[in-house]
Amino acid sequence: MDVDYHLTAGACAQITQLETTAETCSMQPTVQFLSIKKLPPAPGTPNLDRYRLIISDGVHFVQAMLATQLNELVEKDILKKHAVAVVEKFTSNIVQQKRLIIVLGMRILGIASEKLGNPQGLDTASMASTTNPGSGPSRNPAAAAAANNPAQPSPQPPRAPQTSTVERSAPIFPIEGLSPYQHKWTIKARVTQKSDIKHWSNAKGEGKLFSMTLMDETGEIKATGFNQVVDDLFDRVEEGKVYFISRARVNMAKKKFSHLSNQYELSLERATEIEECLDHTDVPVIKYNFVELKDLETVAKDSICDVIGVVKDAHELGEIISKSTQKTIPKRELTLVDRSGFSVRLTLWGEQAKKYTTTDQPIIALKGVKVGDFGGRSLSMFSSTTMAINPDITEAHALRGWFDSSGSEAHFQSHSSALSGGAGLGAGINLTELRTTQEVKDMNLGQDKPDYFSTRIIVTLIKTENLSYPACPSDGCNKKVTEDVDGWKCEKCDRTYERPEYRYLVTFSAADHTGQLWLQGFNEVGLAIFGMSANDLKALEDQDKEAHENTVKKVISQTFNVACRAKQDTFNDTTRIRYGINRIAPLEFTADTQQILDKLNAFL
Repeated sequence: MDVDYHLTAGACAQITQLETTAETCSMQPTVQFLSIKKLPPAPGTPNLDRYRLIISDGVHFVQAMLATQLNELVEKDILKKHAVAVVEKFTSNIVQQKRLIIVLGMRILGIASEKLGNPQGLDTASMASTTNPGSGPSRNPAAAAAANNPAQPSPQPPRAPQTSTVERSAPIFPIEGLSPYQHKWTIKARVTQKSDIKHWSNAKGEGKLFSMTLMDETGEIKATGFNQVVDDLFDRVEEGKVYFISRARVNMAKKKFSHLSNQYELSLERATEIEECLDHTDVPVIKYNFVELKDLETVAKDSICDVIGVVKDAHELGEIISKSTQKTIPKRELTLVDRSGFSVRLTLWGEQAKKYTTTDQPIIALKGVKVGDFGGRSLSMFSSTTMAINPDITEAHALRGWFDSSGSEAHFQSHSSALSGGAGLGAGINLTELRTTQEVKDMNLGQDKPDYFSTRIIVTLIKTENLSYPACPSDGCNKKVTEDVDGWKCEKCDRTYERPEYRYLVTFSAADHTGQLWLQGFNEVGLAIFGMSANDLKALEDQDKEAHENTVKKVISQTFNVACRAKQDTFNDTTRIRYGINRIAPLEFTADTQQILDKLNAFL
């Protein structure tokens, strides 16, 4: 039996006449969704889905947009045609002489079997251009009387004191509703990230700029100021505070310099007005989508993600020389850990590196940090990354309690050791699903994303060139060192050592009865196949080349079980699949024989 739904008659007409965002907050109409249509992707945002809605109050229907944070309702088939819901939050503004309604929050009541009532369309364009609300259902009799008799001032209800002239001059627009065709607007947004001042010099001259990320309940947008605007506005804006902003230019976003999903960005100008808003209860704080450190292996290189962790170790401030500008850039490296049992190296650059002076192992939350693949996985901050130290959020409090109670004494796995035989993602050898080398190629493993597989191979050839490299002997560094007159210099640690610690970098040809693959592995792989340290093998090469050659030849024709990661890589404009060894182990005849017997028994 169908539920008897009661729609809020006249709600569509009332929504199209609202003038201020304060009025939208007091309305929570019950409406029906007559249509939900996915729009073609906008230029520059191919991965951002947008949905156009037709909402009905049983008397009229109007078009609206679904806020992108509610896309999940459509994707999970919760919001569908003929759904009835209470619209708990929305915005309604004029854009290009048309009414733009954005649904920000709703509570689904159910799905009706058919359209309710006989709704007719509303001409939102003409309603937006008229100043006389008497042509539709009036929401304010006093305002209608004033329109019919302009000589008589209409009584106005008392207004709360305004804290900004910007707020009085224009209605508040949602960030999601901004476009290059809309000029008179004001947004109320929180500054979630503010860059340092950057200077440039090229053939066209010199200049400077800064940028910031602005966020309201509908989305985010980047704003950038140049030269004189930097002097005018940079010191007036602080991260975390809320501002009224108007009279900036809306441009198409330059995706090369922004990772935000918005197709537009703001250019701050000399006439741009920015005033702090003290009442910011309706503006959300930073929204995170945290990835655990153990799951960074599944995040593609150069991707952007959010991470939270405890700073277990912090290195001293160092510096590098930029290859392109030859300028010195400050850098600082931190080691982050979390409850997943993994650690990862985070690199801070420039002013971010200088300003970090905390020494009490704080919790840091990172929004928009870049993922690298050096040493397995690493993180790097850049200009648009936001870092919050000891943020007042649930995840930070939980992490603090865990670290103080037991985490500080725990042992953590790095992604570099996971790729060399640890217990990380894909590290275990699965004897029940061994792939042949030909199956690996036929399945195109690693082509679109990293894939993991186990196989049994025979070593047929080892590349002896660069079989090991001189590494920094300090604990946890492993960076390559260079020899100079005083010894072996590590650029990372900025120290010189009497001798290096050699580490394996093994590449060998592996074959089975179906084909061949080239496999690569790090230090633990070399230890497993040679049975000695890279230091000892290097010393053997220097002292007795024949013994060194015999040691390498002994590995040929040996059989190993290996777990590998397949990943596509591009070098010198050539794209190919690389196969890295996560774990390697010699045959264990008891376990391997039992695995074969189990397979045979499965067919009996």
